[in-house]
Amino acid sequence: MKFELTIASLLTVTCLGATALLAGTPEQEKAFTEKYKTAFEAKDTATLESFLYTKDANPMALDFYKMMLTEGAGGKISKIELVDLSPEDAKKAGEAQEGPGGTKVQMPLKPTKKLKMTVETKDANGSSSSTSESFIAEKDGKFVIPVPVAAK
Repeated sequence: MKFELTIASLLTVTCLGATALLAGTPEQEKAFTEKYKTAFEAKDTATLESFLYTKDANPMALDFYKMMLTEGAGGKISKIELVDLSPEDAKKAGEAQEGPGGTKVQMPLKPTKKLKMTVETKDANGSSSSTSESFIAEKDGKFVIPVPVAAK
């Protein structure tokens, strides 16, 4: 009996440890946001697009995501952070949505975070700020922005 309890305890600890390894660490989150901010402020579209997870992506959704990703690139990011999903965000991310051309699309990976950033823009007409959000998932130990695929 004691042996079975010990084995069960070890399995539980092993499973919990494996789950913890799948979640991004604060260091990984910081590295992701710093790399994103650097690429965005430098208008480095190739690096920005490298964050997209595009396997089986809906072509029109992919074009839209690329456009939105680079919109405002070169501006100054005043705030950037990865935040946990609210219950509403998690529900929305898990459901099929109306996509481009009236098709149904869904996320190919389960989002675990949301990238929130505020961009400051200044020109001769004054200044403004805009805030955007993107779902973030993890694939092979790295953070990615999943692009919707056709719903099954």
